[in-house]
Amino acid sequence: MLKHKDHFHGSDLEKIEEIYHIKKEDITSFSANVNPLGISPLLRDTLAKHVDAITSYPDREYTQLRKSICAYTGANFENIIVGNGSTELISLFIQTTHPKKALILGPTYSEYEREISLEGGHTLYYPLKEENNFQMDVEDFCRQLNDSLDLLVLCNPNNPTSTAVARKDMRKILDCALQHGISVMVDETYEEFTPEGSKISSIPLTNNYNNLIVLRGISKFFAAPGLRLGYAVTGNPDLLKYINTKKNPWTINSLAEIAGCIMFSDKDYIDKTKALITEERQRMYETLSSWKTVKVYPSCTNFLLVRILREDVTSDMIFDHCIRKGLMIRDCATFPFLDSSYIRFCVMSPEKNDELLEAFREVLGE
Repeated sequence: MLKHKDHFHGSDLEKIEEIYHIKKEDITSFSANVNPLGISPLLRDTLAKHVDAITSYPDREYTQLRKSICAYTGANFENIIVGNGSTELISLFIQTTHPKKALILGPTYSEYEREISLEGGHTLYYPLKEENNFQMDVEDFCRQLNDSLDLLVLCNPNNPTSTAVARKDMRKILDCALQHGISVMVDETYEEFTPEGSKISSIPLTNNYNNLIVLRGISKFFAAPGLRLGYAVTGNPDLLKYINTKKNPWTINSLAEIAGCIMFSDKDYIDKTKALITEERQRMYETLSSWKTVKVYPSCTNFLLVRILREDVTSDMIFDHCIRKGLMIRDCATFPFLDSSYIRFCVMSPEKNDELLEAFREVLGE
């Protein structure tokens, strides 16, 4: 199993503050991949008006919250389960399935491997190839599936490569996984940032595949990581029953329950977010594509992966230069199959994006 050296997560602003002596309030995090609009005005006003809700227990079944998720995603009401962030649901699912051997993409989010390891399981990686711009070769991937695997984990769109598997290709993977008795967990943390009509979400497939569970949260798209609200969708009634039996009651607090009932129907905020991300993602991609010192990979979500082409410049050099300007990016050297020539950063406001591009120019000589 790959060992990951310590790194700065997008939420590690206190650690940055301690090491670089920069107040965390003065840091713009391009590493956390959170919606640059912040929480919506509607959500802010609603929570302020309902603060007394914390004096009561939330509905144990979270009926209204699940109805809101149902309307937002198109999932069947009875197939929805909520949790204390998608991280809790990842843990619960892995505890429930207890995989002995799992296959995940590389590079990807490290939490999957950690949870599998905690349950005593072994993780294998399927490496996405740089020469394919980290796009999955679905036919080749399916050939790697076999009866020795218990679990397949797909981050879709994938972090940090910002690539995705289309729904039609996900069907091929699920069909192959079914033949080998493999459970499939799809993490759709970044799906809501994808272009309209991209047909990436696997939620519609939960009606047809009982070996599938799809996970989402509100941390990134709705800019509310502190509320710790996540949800999962699966068409497997036995799995739903087992997870509901295993999870603690009232894992979603009263304010998070209210927030969920509001944010999923906040069309104005959703539309503004999609418009901003779409425009700025394309602008930054086109700008960086014109530079000779980097290679930027096509993105379908709210962050970009970049490879540094100058041999005398490393990812930690760019990180250090940017953080001293109050701009925090992700040094990707700790991801499996990446090295010190890769960085990742999310799309922020046009003004902040310009600041970041200028910082890159200063290091790279563009």
